[in-house]
Amino acid sequence: MAALWSRKRETAADEALIRSLYEEHGRALLAYATRLTGDRAAAEDVVQETLVRAWRHPDALVNGRGSVRGWLLTVTRNIVTDRIRARAARPREVAETPATPPVERDHADSVVNSVVVLEALDRLSSDHRDVLVEIYFRGRTVTEAAQALGVPPGTVKSRSHYALRALRETFVGQQVALKGVAG
Repeated sequence: MAALWSRKRETAADEALIRSLYEEHGRALLAYATRLTGDRAAAEDVVQETLVRAWRHPDALVNGRGSVRGWLLTVTRNIVTDRIRARAARPREVAETPATPPVERDHADSVVNSVVVLEALDRLSSDHRDVLVEIYFRGRTVTEAAQALGVPPGTVKSRSHYALRALRETFVGQQVALKGVAG
């Protein structure tokens, strides 16, 4: 119980020390940090970090060597220097623009899907493959695909129906085979 009472007293003393440090040196620290960073908000963060370090190392403030303000200003300068070095060590961030949209996800899945679809298309007859290429890859309507292929629109509809059904069966067959390998 005595240890708990002693710790509470030490914590209260440390908090009082930090409060008095802020009241006595806070304005000077903020002015110095603002001058070093050029940014008031960043300077406030630096002052806060300086006071946290003072709170963690109260013995450095009362050891009798040098002035307290000198120690605090040195800590402030070191924190600013560390932040500048940290920013310089990592690559610059590139702003997002319509020309450079953010990376949403890894493109590996789309590459694998493309390979799988191309292999499945190779298994189709040339008539079925040509219809799917015209409609889905070239974005043509049934009428435009029919003109490009030189067949009636009904034939394009029929071939696309049977081609999609054959692809679906291919993919279902691959899933069954994969389950057999994995299971």
